[in-house]
Amino acid sequence: MEIVLCDPGATLPGSYFGDAEAGLIGNRLYLRPDTPLHSMLHEGCHYICMDAQRRATLHTDAGGDFPEENGVCYLQILLADAIPGFGRERMFADMDAWGYTFRLGSARAWFEQDAQDARLWLREHGLTDDQDQPTWALRT
Repeated sequence: MEIVLCDPGATLPGSYFGDAEAGLIGNRLYLRPDTPLHSMLHEGCHYICMDAQRRATLHTDAGGDFPEENGVCYLQILLADAIPGFGRERMFADMDAWGYTFRLGSARAWFEQDAQDARLWLREHGLTDDQDQPTWALRT
């Protein structure tokens, strides 16, 4: 995946939600300086979670089904800890503020109490191990 930094205020190519939200086209993740980290990680995790066939035709809508979307949300929370000064606590708050919706009412409650299906999906697709550690390397 190639990260393309666009000028402040520019329209982001491939942005599903518009405004400052990250965009995806092919193997490019489009960002602006004001793109929220949760958006960058979410769209990047969509790219990580999809197969090569979907990546080849990727343009704006990452697609996928509900189990994959849950896997994407779970993975973005895991990866938030790798960003100095951000972390999972900030990710939970940003996801809730943006409007991600979960059955238990918050990203934290979902992650801690209701995300077994997402953890299983990631493991079954070879993206994490049973300790939620990434096990993948992207090949495009």
